[in-house]
Formats: sequence, structure tokens, C-alpha cells
Amino acid sequence: MRLLAIILSVLMSVTAVQAQDGPRKVIIDDEGFALMHLMLLQAPDVDVLGITTVSGNVWANRATAMVLRGLEIAGRTDVPVAQGATYPLLNSEKQTDRWEALYGKLTWKGAWMKQWVEPTQQSTPPYFGPDDPVHLPEGDPTTKPADEIAANFLIRMVRLYPGEVTIVACGPLTNLALAQRLDPAFAGLAKELVYMGGSLNPRQTLDTVSAAQFAREFVNTPRREFNIRFDPEAASIVSRSPWRKITIVPVDPSTDTQRTKALIDRMAKAAPARLATYISAMEPGFPLWDEIAAGVWLDPRMITRRETLYIDYNTQFGPGYGDMLSWRRDYRPDLGEQPAEVVRAIDPKRLEALMVRLMGERPGTN
Repeated sequence: MRLLAIILSVLMSVTAVQAQDGPRKVIIDDEGFALMHLMLLQAPDVDVLGITTVSGNVWANRATAMVLRGLEIAGRTDVPVAQGATYPLLNSEKQTDRWEALYGKLTWKGAWMKQWVEPTQQSTPPYFGPDDPVHLPEGDPTTKPADEIAANFLIRMVRLYPGEVTIVACGPLTNLALAQRLDPAFAGLAKELVYMGGSLNPRQTLDTVSAAQFAREFVNTPRREFNIRFDPEAASIVSRSPWRKITIVPVDPSTDTQRTKALIDRMAKAAPARLATYISAMEPGFPLWDEIAAGVWLDPRMITRRETLYIDYNTQFGPGYGDMLSWRRDYRPDLGEQPAEVVRAIDPKRLEALMVRLMGERPGTN
């Protein structure tokens, strides 16, 4: 009997090692399709189990169409897409209008954005309603999303692969909050959560017009960031859920980065023809917010400064609504806040080199 127990123990250890040596499983939760998605899709040691969409920069239906079309261009229609929440848990466009009347204008409002407050180098995004027909400039997708809502897909995947699934979230956290409320075991069944959101105390570091204009968002309100501000209640639920590990990429490290025309050209040169055309059409000037989230998960060595903090978000309808709250361990309120590894700075050149390399990793996408 003792010999049998030893043999079983050895076999289980070998199986565990083999599982760890396989592709890293990830689900992308976001409100569109761009370089962050391509980085994870192109990485040879990553298995993208699916992409879930949510309203944020655009409405969920438009985000879903963007993802489906992006996957067609990337030659990855094998990846399922599950559409998620159209609306935040409590926040709304009208409530945001009322908030602005009381406390001042927001720099960026995502799907609710109609015009820039000040002249801005970046193009003015078109305004759509949540149910308006979707027609994309890069062509409409011919593929369809899965017949399953995002929260259910997320729950099903972490239950199918307990302790193996990383969730990389780069938009509002509505889908994750819904999944947690539907299944209290959800967060604990995931391997880890990596998300782009929140802001501590970013500072402009690049001397460009775009960098100066993006600094408007945090120069007087350093704790405010769009992904969280769009759905603060969801962010608070997610922050107090029992994840095994949380990595947060706030605005802070992004101020050292920029999607320059030179970087776009380098990635397009490395990519196969169809993907190169798609990359070349991207607008330059934006910080690499989401790309940092994918980058630090793929290559943690690019992190040059990190800090363990307990995080929550302000859900009181006042001037600080949606602001990031942070404490060191002994100072936290202890209302369920979870410890998180907060990325404060990265090596931008290492990130750029990774992005360029990944664009050429899967050559069969012409």
C-alpha cells in the first residue's frame, strides 16, 4: 500500500510538471481589438482560450465586431468570442453628465464621448448608441460570437481548468464582477488576474504633444483612470474578490511609452502581409497602456519597479467617484481588499522589442 501511494504521488507530480510545461492559458477581457490582443495571440507559448468583450471605449456590440474582424485578419478564428456587459453595474451616461455638471469635465468618457474638451491631436471618436448597427472601416466580420454571455464563459473556463487560467483585463471590469457575483468561487478558481486600470501618481515623462495632451487626464486628478471610472462598482467588487494573485498596471508606467510611427513601422515590417496592413493603419501617439499589461505577463523581467499594495476603488458619488484607493498592509480598512502587485515602472525598450518580435511569431496569417 505504501509503495502504491509513492507511485501515485510520483505520477501526480509528473502530471503537474507536464501541465506547467504546456502553453499558458489566458482569457482576454477587453473593449476592442488592438496590439495587446495580437501580442497574446501571436505568443507561441500562450493558449488564448477566448476573448470576452465589454463596453468601455466603445459599446460591447462594436467591441465584439472589432474582435471578430481582428481575429479574421490575424488568422485566429479558432478563438471563441463571448460578448459581455453592455452597461456598467450602476454608472450611466446620464449619471456621468450629472457628475460633470457638479465636479468638472472628464478628459475621456469612452462610449459616451462626443467631443474633446480641448483641441487634441488624436482623432475625435465617432459617437454611437449601444444598439446602433456596427460597420467597421476595416470591413465587417463574417464570423459570429459564441452563443454564451461573457460572465458564463469566464466561469465555465476557470471551472474547466481550475488554477490554470490567467485573465488579462484591459477594459472596465464589469464582466469579472458579474462572474464573481454569479459564482463566488470564480476568482479563486482562476490562476491570476492581470489588469490595466487605476492610477496612483503618474507624471509626464516624454516631451511630445501627445504625451502632454494625455497628461491632462491625471495632472489634477492623479487617482482617476477611465477603465475604473466607467464602472467603479465593478472594480471594487473585483478588488475584494479572493484571487490567488493580482497584478495591476496603472497609468503610471505608461507615461514612459508611446505608440510612435517608428514602432508601428517596425511591427508592420516584422508581421505577415495581411497583419502588416492592419498594424500600419493604427493611429500613432497613444501610450502603450494595454500592451504593458500583456508585456509584463509575458515577460515580467521588463518590470523595473513594483510595489505590493491593498487596492479598492471609490464608489461614493462625489468628486472622487472611481478614484483608486491604496494602502500598505497595516493601514488598510480590512474590508476584503486583496494584496496586489502594482507595476510602477517598466523598461520601454524591452516592451517594444517584445512587441516587434511577437508580430512575426506566427507566420501563417497572410
